[in-house]
Amino acid sequence: MASPDKHPAVMTFKEYASWEEGKRCEVLGGKIISLAPSTLPAHQAVSMQLSIEFGTHLRHKECEVFAAPVDVFLFEDHRKKWIDEQVQNWVIPDLLVVCDKNKIGKSKIVGAPELIIEIISPSTAKIDRLDKRLAYQRARVKEYWIVDPANQSVEVYLLSNNVLELENVYPRDESVPVHILQELTIELRDIFPASNS
Repeated sequence: MASPDKHPAVMTFKEYASWEEGKRCEVLGGKIISLAPSTLPAHQAVSMQLSIEFGTHLRHKECEVFAAPVDVFLFEDHRKKWIDEQVQNWVIPDLLVVCDKNKIGKSKIVGAPELIIEIISPSTAKIDRLDKRLAYQRARVKEYWIVDPANQSVEVYLLSNNVLELENVYPRDESVPVHILQELTIELRDIFPASNS
């Protein structure tokens, strides 16, 4: 069984699939951009509340919400023949919404989700704001949220002319409209814990 401590210069999903269970990474262009460690309680708390909000709203509807860990093949097309083991791009977003059931495979999502949410920490902020945002833009993800538990805010990016542009930054005392689900608005005071200050 391969070790995540020693990996080839060009990482493929075949190599990744040989890792021991529970070891995860994200790869863009065959390069590991992050090793996915266990998340902190604050991160988990925010993820759980977002999952509840999206999951409750989407129950019995066409779109589905998924929480990490689930591998997403951003640039593959479920309608075309591709070889799983040769894939050199996959990510593990904190939350994602998929509205095309054909993209939902037995063990992964194949193709770009409509919405991706990343919950940042000091160690992941640069990757989420730069590497992943550009990858999501290239994959034509329609809506991208960067959730910042430390500052209790949400940055919302919307795809316009193939560019993920910052639509707004929402603080804890505001609500965030979900643009791909126009009837859904998330009250951020329900997502972030009350401030101790």
